[in-house]
Amino acid sequence: MSRRGRGPSSVRGALISVSSVALFVALWHLGGRFGLISALIMPPPEEIWSTTLDLLEKGYHQTPLWRHVGVSLARALSAFALAVAAGLPLGLAMGLFPGLSSALEPFVQFFRPLPKIALIPLAILWLGIGETSKIFLIFLSTLFTVVVGSAAAVKQVGQSKLRLGAALGANYRQLVWRIILPASLPEIFTSVRLAVGVGWTTLIASEMVAANSGMGWMVMNASSYMRTDIVMLGIILLGLAGYLLDLALVAAERLAVPWAGRE
Repeated sequence: MSRRGRGPSSVRGALISVSSVALFVALWHLGGRFGLISALIMPPPEEIWSTTLDLLEKGYHQTPLWRHVGVSLARALSAFALAVAAGLPLGLAMGLFPGLSSALEPFVQFFRPLPKIALIPLAILWLGIGETSKIFLIFLSTLFTVVVGSAAAVKQVGQSKLRLGAALGANYRQLVWRIILPASLPEIFTSVRLAVGVGWTTLIASEMVAANSGMGWMVMNASSYMRTDIVMLGIILLGLAGYLLDLALVAAERLAVPWAGRE
């Protein structure tokens, strides 16, 4: 059975998801209403909703709320596009050519787990305190996950498929375009989704670099004033934006790789 089925089980799963979120919000509300949860630690939903309306009307630090969201999305999406454009061909090349993989693997594996927040001083020295340094940090945190995932996706293509293609008369170029790439695309999309998730978590670190707008900056700035309601709102916005980005990637995968899961 295809993993892409959208029948009754998908509807049932969606209903369960919505119900679980509604139950969580209800328990959160009751916890605040009866004093089980301190409003300073975790403001109730109605307070966060009131704060949302207030920020939509007045903004935060003279900046409209929609602009904070838009600035963060612009930074992240620019970095993601650059990381995929650079990391995808590099990862594919490493998967196709073992010699290149051996040469680059030490550098990739050195930088991939490196905490990107440690690179903030270098980013400022190299690129200044403008938008470029912020995009650079998100780019780095995304790039190496794309490279590793793409290389691994190519290497996992079954030898039986390649032998079958060769037996049917396919040359190397045809094997790459007709067999290796189509078979690798589902795993490549998975690696891109993981990379975007990793890059999104770097957003707050990137917005520590002399920023005065953005969701990450708003969270950090509000925390210094003990505005837990704004911190919670920022966290919710960051989570929703990341979730919507992942949904967009899932939809793109369904369009680009309709054969995934049908083997």
